[in-house]
Amino acid sequence: MKSLLVNRQDLKHNIKIIKEIAEKNGRNDNHKPLQIIAVVKGNGYGLGLVQYSNFLIDNGINFLAVSTVEEALKLREAGITTKILMLSSTAVEKEVDLLVKNNVILSLGSKDAIKVAEKVAKKENKQIEAHLKIDTGFGRYGFCYDLKEEMVQSLKEINNVKITGTFSHLSLAFYEKDKFSKQQFERFIDCIEYLKQNDIETGILHICNSSAFLKYKEMRLNAVRVGSAFLGRLSIPNIYGLKKIGYLKSNVAEIKTLEKGYNIGYSNAYTTKSQTKIAIIPCGYADGFNVSVGRDMFRIRDKIRYIVRDIKDYFKKQDLYVEINGKKCKILGRLGMYHVSADITEIDVNINDEAIFNVSPMYVDSSIRREFR
Repeated sequence: MKSLLVNRQDLKHNIKIIKEIAEKNGRNDNHKPLQIIAVVKGNGYGLGLVQYSNFLIDNGINFLAVSTVEEALKLREAGITTKILMLSSTAVEKEVDLLVKNNVILSLGSKDAIKVAEKVAKKENKQIEAHLKIDTGFGRYGFCYDLKEEMVQSLKEINNVKITGTFSHLSLAFYEKDKFSKQQFERFIDCIEYLKQNDIETGILHICNSSAFLKYKEMRLNAVRVGSAFLGRLSIPNIYGLKKIGYLKSNVAEIKTLEKGYNIGYSNAYTTKSQTKIAIIPCGYADGFNVSVGRDMFRIRDKIRYIVRDIKDYFKKQDLYVEINGKKCKILGRLGMYHVSADITEIDVNINDEAIFNVSPMYVDSSIRREFR
């Protein structure tokens, strides 16, 4: 049976490091501790939404954030009562109604979203919490940073919605040379000052994602949103001692010996050079192995970088491996949808031995069991 393995001690280790960084370098001007908002979108970054969220809560993280209504409802249905922030602004009344009834903190990023939130709050006869979303250059949810007057006017018309936070989202924090994040930060602070000058409560302030939290101490403000850093899977150099979390486990289903000149897999892409002993393992790209984000960047510099990388890869063959009994075993032939063949000629392997694949947990099918060890 396949499962995504989550090492409890390694995950605790990462949580401890992040909390220490927040405690040591994250106190704001009022000397209050930095609030960590754990982002659990994408099925808890692949670790299992409910199981992972409960683990975070058990280890002292008491504020979660999601990206969809479905994620928020699933957490509430599982009995999780801690604070949950819906990161995506919505003006769809049915969605707002569900979020409000389940005590989820809204994100408000437009006049329409504010009007709908006020309407639902009034209908439910309750004071609801919301965070104001400001678009400082990401181009998705949020009031555009140069529409300050519109923000103020919209916020002064509410009576049943309490703003308990204000945030923005950085687009290039993972880049090594990142001037744009600093520009976004300046735009954000400028908006905050304007709101305060107009007697608008801004609540806690947060703009940092995982990369920015680790890179930019001056941008940490009152809170930070941490997602991938908990998994030790960073888009920046890992100089913090974080451990990678999440490995796909399967088991050896069959073992066989192939003679020299035998083809393996689709397209006859690999032919044995000598007698070869192989392990057949039920795991493939449909399970998330060797799957990566598509190339959806369109800037010239990104295209050039991809072309250069492809040329290098062409001359430097990229082999795939699976770990069996602590040994790296080369995968032979083309990767299958649900199966791979691994070279075990030089090592002792038995049927049902565990096979460990290095994967990105977010790409592992949600139907596969998450196993916290």
